[in-house]
Amino acid sequence: MNNYDAIVIGSGPGGEGAAMKLTKSGLKVAVCDRLENIGGNSTHKGTIPSKALRHATEILEERDTLTSVSFPELLLTAENVIEQQSKLRKRFYERNWVDIIDGWAKFVDENTIEVLNATGVKERYHAKYFVIATGSHPYHPEDIDFSHPRILDSDKILELKEHPRSLTIYGAGVIGCEYASIFKGLRTKVNLVNTRSQLLAFLDDEIIDALSYHLRENGILIRHNEEYEKVVADDEGVTLYLKSNKKIRSSYLFWAQGRTGNSEELGVKELGIEVDYKGTIKVNENHQTNIPNIYAVGDIVGYPSLASASYDQGRFAATHIVTGKKIRHLVEYIPTGIYTLPEISSVGLTEKELTTEKVPYESGRAFFRNLARAQITGHTVGVLKILFHPETLEIFGIHCFGHGASEIIHIGQAIMSQKKGNRSLLYFVNTTFNYPTMAEAYRVAALNGLNRVDPEVYS
Repeated sequence: MNNYDAIVIGSGPGGEGAAMKLTKSGLKVAVCDRLENIGGNSTHKGTIPSKALRHATEILEERDTLTSVSFPELLLTAENVIEQQSKLRKRFYERNWVDIIDGWAKFVDENTIEVLNATGVKERYHAKYFVIATGSHPYHPEDIDFSHPRILDSDKILELKEHPRSLTIYGAGVIGCEYASIFKGLRTKVNLVNTRSQLLAFLDDEIIDALSYHLRENGILIRHNEEYEKVVADDEGVTLYLKSNKKIRSSYLFWAQGRTGNSEELGVKELGIEVDYKGTIKVNENHQTNIPNIYAVGDIVGYPSLASASYDQGRFAATHIVTGKKIRHLVEYIPTGIYTLPEISSVGLTEKELTTEKVPYESGRAFFRNLARAQITGHTVGVLKILFHPETLEIFGIHCFGHGASEIIHIGQAIMSQKKGNRSLLYFVNTTFNYPTMAEAYRVAALNGLNRVDPEVYS
């Protein structure tokens, strides 16, 4: 039997964060992954391919050459990035003396896993600690035939061999909105079916309205408050029957409604580890399951289900294994990054949340069309909004819609992470920004906000 101090199951961001911390702390570590190449779902199925597709679409849109490119051709761009990322991650493990075990892992007992490799050979591995970082997969309702070639999910769409003339996306969450943006300029007729009354309701309402406007402006038909009755697929296309008695016919159906934790074949239920109906493993504040030597991190534990947060969770779990102490935790304000076109990013509270909590606030805005850098680059669609207290000037939230939003947001995040008395709007007023830059939007928005409050507050 192969013996290790710790075995990490899954090589995505959560698994990588855990493995690197454990090996650098002197433990003998192995990482086990069912995929042939290292990187997990984030590299091969989720974050990397969708963002690579989105970036390629943006470049082609700027060059006005989208109509001459098919979706399968765009996939080649994503495959190149995936290959580079996978090779890079593999070198990380090799350079840091982490053994790589290929195959499907299943717990035999709390200190042993059995791994089935591609050749059908089973081998057992023993460890004092385990970190489960197996991620999640698209949710499949039992009444929909996902084996049909015209019914897709976020995994299958990366294997599409033809360019869809029309596409119905069921589910208007982050994945649905991102892929709607990708397909909107590829001569594909896109129907976006939302089961709720708003797109991405966790965002600030002003940002939601901007996204809805730009998706519709680009020809995407959005249907809110709809639920499916049944799905019927044939050789020519798919018909989505809605409970409202509507029928939507398209070449393909892309199911983008929900995800399920990859816990089903791990043997965790048989071991007595608590798993909910979504396949999510329950953990405590130290990322321990109810079996103390088995930890879980990343999408398999649910919120926030972000690649960056998963990496941190992996490090925190490893720190607890090494020291027995909880030294760190996720930051209070985790930024959202949504890679639609234009992209969206926010950190902190929304206007709706502040209103519900009866917290007085004021807002300041910088519209990209007025920024010199945006005018130079041509990325003039967008806005940066700062929410702050009208008397103390404490910043409550920052919301951005437009090119580079996910980069710009980190300036605001850095200020919001300071101690309470230092989270002031005046930081942006009194700081000299490079000119012309998109970062200057913070100064413009802060000055705009100050114009809305009593001058004696900041005099």
